[in-house]
Amino acid sequence: MFLERFKSYLQYEKRFSEHTVTAYMNDLDQFRSFIESQNPDILSVGHQDVRSWMVDLINSSIAPNTINRKLSTLRTFYTFLQREKLIELNPTLLIKALKAPKRLPVVVHESKMDDLLDSEGAFAEDFEGRRDKLIIELLFGTGIRLAELLNIKEADINLFDQSIKIFGKRSKERIVPLTSQIINEIKEYLSARQLQNFENLPIELFVTKDGKRAYPSLIYRIVKRYLDHITTNQKKSPHVLRHSFATTLLDNGADLNAIKELLGHASLAATQVYTHNSVEKLKSIYKQAHPRA
Repeated sequence: MFLERFKSYLQYEKRFSEHTVTAYMNDLDQFRSFIESQNPDILSVGHQDVRSWMVDLINSSIAPNTINRKLSTLRTFYTFLQREKLIELNPTLLIKALKAPKRLPVVVHESKMDDLLDSEGAFAEDFEGRRDKLIIELLFGTGIRLAELLNIKEADINLFDQSIKIFGKRSKERIVPLTSQIINEIKEYLSARQLQNFENLPIELFVTKDGKRAYPSLIYRIVKRYLDHITTNQKKSPHVLRHSFATTLLDNGADLNAIKELLGHASLAATQVYTHNSVEKLKSIYKQAHPRA
């Protein structure tokens, strides 16, 4: 079936992460459910059907950025169908993306992260506590994505060189340096994991309390649990720690191109969003310090 071929196309040709592929397929399922009563054949969809779906999403108070992402899914899907010669015209070509307000990345200030990570009682001394602390340390200390964290293998870590090999989007490889603190946390975690005597351990670094491979919702719960202690931000996710990593580097004088490489961004434009946070910080300092501000 063409939907299965499309999924394989995303996985093996586009090299999208498992998380991204799932999001694309969920968007498609949502679109198919919407058009079923009007036009059950997804191959016969016209631009009016796509526009109607977008209006329905707007009326459901879905954020413009989310709607634009779903539109991007449809564009990729119908471009694929054209390539497969299953349709002649792409129904998304006449559809324009919505104007979306620029959102500044949500971050946790470095001083609050220091308080959390340096606090003696914040993390338990058992296996789960060691694992949780290493997860927070890696996300904030390297800026890696959730999918990248879950795919780390012990063999990817170079303890001597104090670095880690990360496989990013489209399997693009990059080397990220590790602090001495993270190296120590890795050693502590590996020792604690070994004492658990897990059978049939997966090759991935992070595992559950039962020795199974860690999964996205587990990491989300861990991050939220600890960030709840230090911030009132509504958003508390692994990506918030990625934003915090980049903003911390920028605030402390790091070169934007270096941050781009560490984050694994394909272009500098994706990294420049963090400059807005620094500008806002400068404005705040100016207003507080200048007598005529």
